[in-house]
Amino acid sequence: MTGPEFGHRNLPLLLLQAREVVLARFRPILNAHGVTEQQWRVVRALVERGTLEPRQIGDACRISSPSLAGVLARMEALGLVKRERLADDQRRVRVSPTARSRALAITMAPQVDAIYASIEASVGRQTIDRCYALLDELIATLAVAADTSPSAD
Repeated sequence: MTGPEFGHRNLPLLLLQAREVVLARFRPILNAHGVTEQQWRVVRALVERGTLEPRQIGDACRISSPSLAGVLARMEALGLVKRERLADDQRRVRVSPTARSRALAITMAPQVDAIYASIEASVGRQTIDRCYALLDELIATLAVAADTSPSAD
């Protein structure tokens, strides 16, 4: 028995495969510094953007709200983030990078940059630039399409 014939390649699977191939280059650095991929995304977002609310971190780092709650709790226990309730609205929380997370980013940045240089040397600068441009275009176009499509409500 054969299954249906699809008229296209499996784009989500290809994107996952590309992600895995790229992340495999970075995992030794993450492991050496004792941080997970999600924790590193949060550290980098906070160091680059400053204090954020959890919703903003989730959006920036593509981490679901339930997962992010656990990630932030572990990061706080490790001294990588500081969470504070807003004085004027106790329901809201602001998350800040700590000195430890800033130091971690400073230590890891040259190592991360070396991996990017290695990837660029393997595939070429033009390929990397095209990849960034195509991914930016894909994300922007599909995000706009999702925002303008009728809701299922």
